[in-house]
Amino acid sequence: MGILNVTPDSFADGGLHMEAGAAEAAGVAMEAQGADIIDVGGESTRPGSDPVSAEEELARVLPVVKRLVRAVKVPISVDTSKASVAEAALGEGAAIVNDVSGLRYDAGLAQVAARARAGLVLMHARGSSKDMYREAHYRSVPQEVADELRVSVERAVAAGVRREALILDPGLGFAKKATQSFAALAGLPELAALDLPVLVGASRKSFLTAALGERTPDQRDVASAAAVAAAVLLGAHIVRVHNVPGAVDAAHVADRIRAAAGLHEPC
Repeated sequence: MGILNVTPDSFADGGLHMEAGAAEAAGVAMEAQGADIIDVGGESTRPGSDPVSAEEELARVLPVVKRLVRAVKVPISVDTSKASVAEAALGEGAAIVNDVSGLRYDAGLAQVAARARAGLVLMHARGSSKDMYREAHYRSVPQEVADELRVSVERAVAAGVRREALILDPGLGFAKKATQSFAALAGLPELAALDLPVLVGASRKSFLTAALGERTPDQRDVASAAAVAAAVLLGAHIVRVHNVPGAVDAAHVADRIRAAAGLHEPC
């Protein structure tokens, strides 16, 4: 899943793709580089970020979704927690809603996904982007992430979303300090008990600097590829990344290792 942020303030690529034509070109390039999904986001959810209105988010996202559904063959995902934004993007041809709140922010989002028979990513988080680290207290990160995502799954299914349309994301960096993010990544097998596909987004996140020392986001791509390989080895089905070519290579190598171990056939 290639990350395409159309925001001025995202931590790794804010402002790079604000113009719809530039965003379209970036999405086309991601597909050529091997992305299987392109995830378009119009609101930064980095820690400490301020929310934007649905109107502003729509103004950023919809022109890009309209262009991409004609320009690429891979599915388009919209990274939003607002039902109105999800509904508009799905109406323009997006196929997946990527909700970082796990249905905690807008109860209507599940019904929107259900009516459109869209895919729905449920990410684990606590609190809001502004104050999420206040909630970073765990007895067992993997167990609590799985338990809280189980609640999100139940809400989605109760709203009419098909279970087979759901994808789970442990939410690395969201209401998790560095050691807790590493624990969530290491604990991916705990999510296997929910019997749903797993998405992991470690790309360029600040928790990686606990292993590296201080690095700017664009200096974290090698570490991001290492996290991609680890995620695939631990059972992730989708990895969400900024640097598509590096992640594709890392995922294919990790997939071959899984195949050699008899875990599944290589992709």
